[in-house]
Amino acid sequence: MHELSLCRGLLGEVTRVAKAHGATSVTEVVVEVGPLSGVEPPLLTRAFHVARVGTLAENATLAINRVPVRVWCPACEAETAVAANALLCGRCGTWQVDLKSGNELNLTCLDLVTPETMPETAPAAAAS
Repeated sequence: MHELSLCRGLLGEVTRVAKAHGATSVTEVVVEVGPLSGVEPPLLTRAFHVARVGTLAENATLAINRVPVRVWCPACEAETAVAANALLCGRCGTWQVDLKSGNELNLTCLDLVTPETMPETAPAAAAS
């Protein structure tokens, strides 16, 4: 399961970004995954729960946004959404297309907890 290896790399980047912003923890990690990325979202989710232990993202959730496969056709100058197993122009049907999206695995957003965003504790009530 290469998703575990991918999660370890992902969490390395999450940790780097979090530390660069002075974060004490991460509450959410958002990624984009395309069907041609070779990544299975359910396996990525399971691997994330294992890999996050002992990191700043130990209690974080993983949100996965799926990216459609889109191709550009130089012949008819159209960009169309296509099935992952049929990389043909959606307008003219040619196979000579350029892949525009669908092979991504991108870290797009982090929810960080920093000292500035931590809720202040209410002062203890004064004894009467």
